[in-house]
Amino acid sequence: MPQTETPGTEVSPRTRLRWWTELPLILLVYGCYSAGRLLARGDVSGAVDHGLAILRVEKALHINAEHPLNRLFTREAWLGVPADFWYASLHYLVTPVILVWLFRRRTQFYRAARTWLMTSTFIGLIGFTLLPTCPPRLLSAGHGFVDTMAQYSSYGWWGGQASAPRGMGGMTNQYAAMPSLHVGWALWCGVMLWRYGGTRVTKILGVAYPLLTAIVVMGTANHYSLDAVAGVAVMGVGLLLAPYVMRTADRVRALLAPRASVVAARSDGTGSPIVSGGCQTSTGERIPRQREELRSAAEPDASPTDAGDGAAAAAR
Repeated sequence: MPQTETPGTEVSPRTRLRWWTELPLILLVYGCYSAGRLLARGDVSGAVDHGLAILRVEKALHINAEHPLNRLFTREAWLGVPADFWYASLHYLVTPVILVWLFRRRTQFYRAARTWLMTSTFIGLIGFTLLPTCPPRLLSAGHGFVDTMAQYSSYGWWGGQASAPRGMGGMTNQYAAMPSLHVGWALWCGVMLWRYGGTRVTKILGVAYPLLTAIVVMGTANHYSLDAVAGVAVMGVGLLLAPYVMRTADRVRALLAPRASVVAARSDGTGSPIVSGGCQTSTGERIPRQREELRSAAEPDASPTDAGDGAAAAAR
């Protein structure tokens, strides 16, 4: 009798993930992320207007924390230089490391976590496209911000244009400030460390990393306070949408490969039909019910057993 499995575990996609399929998917998403940041690069005047509007709202609400932080980082190089290194590197290092760690050590949680991150990233790309925003460091000097990335560029590999390496500033969109995916991705990393790290140290890191990242992006004048809030909001929406995205992906996978499961089922014997089920055939008979036809041709006073023997004899 074929064995039955618990519903939902027999074709669990999480157990079938392979690095050679995950890596191209992640690279594709990152490529979309990088390309999407460039879509609004030509709308400079609109980006400046959006940045000034955000700054006015923050001042009205008294939440413009980027001003005092930027003055502190500008005045104290021992804070500004590490902050610039933090902004220019950890965003692109910590997130992939945690993805790999989840894939290898927390496989059962990897797919949901990866889907959450990717869904939120695509939502952020929509924000970059619809709302290009000039970061504080690119506003005119009269607004009181200093570009620490340019001020401390001699200490690192970046030039005066964002966190890009020297000579590559033209390949980046410096007006993709809203929402802050630096903060959003850092929040994702923090949640992963808190939930799946398993030690007190990882929990502390899970809290400290997103908080420090929020301080860094404001202190370096790369983002407004509301950019950081928007980054958190984007991750929240992505978390809510991730289960629907996974279910949709499962349906698409099932529609694209319906025959593969049938072939697999037949190969292990669980889906093979019994051809002779319900047919009363035996050795030497060509068609079902041949025995009854031969039995009716036997002698009337013969018993069913004798008729069967006679049928066999007649066949000879």
